[in-house]
Amino acid sequence: MLQKTHGLAGLLAAELVVFHQGVPLLSWEAAGALLIGCFAGPLADVDKPGSVMAKIFFPLSALLHVLKVKHRTLTHSILIVILLGLAASPLPPLYYWSFLLAYATHPLIDLLNERGVQLLWPLRFKIRLLPKVLAIDTGSLAEVAFRWLVAAAAVLLLLVKLDIARF
Repeated sequence: MLQKTHGLAGLLAAELVVFHQGVPLLSWEAAGALLIGCFAGPLADVDKPGSVMAKIFFPLSALLHVLKVKHRTLTHSILIVILLGLAASPLPPLYYWSFLLAYATHPLIDLLNERGVQLLWPLRFKIRLLPKVLAIDTGSLAEVAFRWLVAAAAVLLLLVKLDIARF
């Protein structure tokens, strides 16, 4: 999936955390959490040379390259989510959960791609949720539709929270 899809999924995850914790939407805390979500969603692609995250975190990306860490392996695994959860534990709960859940959306969404993810890295097999025929190719029309669904969910959640729409 593309960075914008992962960024939107991260935003939606952070939005859910903000609303769950009862943080006023029009506050610096909510703005910080949503920004963290937009940033953490695509962060797992730091292992992909040329990606925006690899450019922003070039030293880390270069280290992963030197260590021969392949795309959709370590940075997309349950192990790294656990390690990041431990490393981020000093953060306040709002920012901790926004970061961790937004980051976790990345490998979850990539499970919809035909190439799958080494979710149980260092085990070498890849997992995917959809058969190849239904899988969502990166940059495809199916991904655009998926991205619109994620965006619609984020807007709908906002409207429900602001009591503009009721379900």
